[in-house]
Amino acid sequence: MNQRRVTLADIARGCKVSRATVSLVLRNSPLVAAETRKKVEAELKRQGYVYNRAAANLRQRTSSSVALVVNDLSNPFFAEFAAGVDEALGAAGFVTLLGSTGESTERQRKVLASLSEHAPAGIILSPAEHSDGNELLKIVGTHTPVLVFNRKLPHARWDFLALDNRRGARLATEHLLQLGHRRIAFFGGHADSSSCRERRQGHADAMQAAGIAVEPPWLIESAPTRLQAAAQTSALFVRDPAPTAAVCYNDAVALGLMLGLHARGRRPGHDFAVTGFDDIPEAAVCLPPLTTVATDPRGRGRQAAERILQRVRLPDTTPSELHAAAELVVRGSTCKPPHS
Repeated sequence: MNQRRVTLADIARGCKVSRATVSLVLRNSPLVAAETRKKVEAELKRQGYVYNRAAANLRQRTSSSVALVVNDLSNPFFAEFAAGVDEALGAAGFVTLLGSTGESTERQRKVLASLSEHAPAGIILSPAEHSDGNELLKIVGTHTPVLVFNRKLPHARWDFLALDNRRGARLATEHLLQLGHRRIAFFGGHADSSSCRERRQGHADAMQAAGIAVEPPWLIESAPTRLQAAAQTSALFVRDPAPTAAVCYNDAVALGLMLGLHARGRRPGHDFAVTGFDDIPEAAVCLPPLTTVATDPRGRGRQAAERILQRVRLPDTTPSELHAAAELVVRGSTCKPPHS
């Protein structure tokens, strides 16, 4: 049987107050006496009233939600990032509408179109690979504030929060060079992704500064996941001499590579050096613990949320580009080259 939705009028009749008083209670107005508030709240609970926040937002021309769209929610980095976004939004009285695109631009269009129907106050977007700003602007319109995270979006005129990809990869490569490595691969990621290009460039910067040519066969692509990285491990050893170390695109790739090395009888941190990028929580507790570039993904989530809320309050300010620091954390997955 269909049940009729409980209305404000039902609550007002049930506790013998005006409909306006019930509305004030729902909006936490200080104008309602404590005893009256207690009576109304009891009646709301008794009748099972569900507050229609979307309708209230429409009446007040406000929104209490922010959309977060990430390219790969299965990546622990984005799980941490999303947690940080939700923490900051919750503290400010907003809720998070979450969508994941799985690196599909078609899925991204559908997710953004669906979330836009809820009229969020703003959107935080980590774009899928091959995204185009002009196309996405047609979906979200010009009135919804957007913050783009990590990957540059061609033709976009939105706020951009960037990781220091180039410097981070350079720090990782310099660390391996200082240990004595000279045959250093860059492993994982897709070369046409802006973040991968920047990290490859950081690796090249350090190699060139040391007077060492970057070997194209040691620029190995894979999807930025653990399983794909493990499957690509053999690509490091197709010719002799092989690399003795790898700067990995991210921590998921580094963890997958370490699994692939173990399967080949290699021991990360003993006879092959591996670095990651992100410093997800698992990096500190895997075996061996992963040397990686720390970017504080949860902190970046909080930073993104705070920036989008600032944009909501001040919509006419000029879009800005923010850069988050990246620092190397040395752990057990790096070592000197064999026989050094």
